[in-house]
Amino acid sequence: MLIELRASATREGRQTRGPSRIGPTVSEPLMIRGRPPRSTAVALLQAQGLPVSDITGEHLEHFFFVGSDGSPTGLVGLELYRADALLRSLVVAENARNKSLGSTLIDHAEQYAASKGVRSIYLLTTTAEAFFKRLGYERIERSNAPPSIERTREFAGLCPASSAFMSKRIYPIGEP
Repeated sequence: MLIELRASATREGRQTRGPSRIGPTVSEPLMIRGRPPRSTAVALLQAQGLPVSDITGEHLEHFFFVGSDGSPTGLVGLELYRADALLRSLVVAENARNKSLGSTLIDHAEQYAASKGVRSIYLLTTTAEAFFKRLGYERIERSNAPPSIERTREFAGLCPASSAFMSKRIYPIGEP
């Protein structure tokens, strides 16, 4: 799957909102691609201290990335369980932060999940609760996790019990 988004950037390469006061804007495509190479996905996740011990080719079927195969700048992954999904991973390289890339990747993952009939996305985070709250996720008690999410390796042990457990209701494509 390949999605092209447009980002407004100045000649200096900085992203802006709306017209630049410094000079004309240039439209640069932001390509979100599916199924990143396992080695590069693992390297990016490990660089940010995220779990990788259970990443398989099957997991990567629902992962998306921005950047080159050898050096992705952002990555998001889902595990799909019928009407539920676990937002498996979100990582943006240090040099690509504060450019809305994380929000763009989450939006893409949510749209993809909706196209697959997912109704709720769950996640665990130790560092990004405020970020996800801004995107509409709400903290919930771990005891409210559906069985499909409780059985995941992330929920059962890879992520610490102190992690914030969050969810967001989404609507499958074709439903109001």
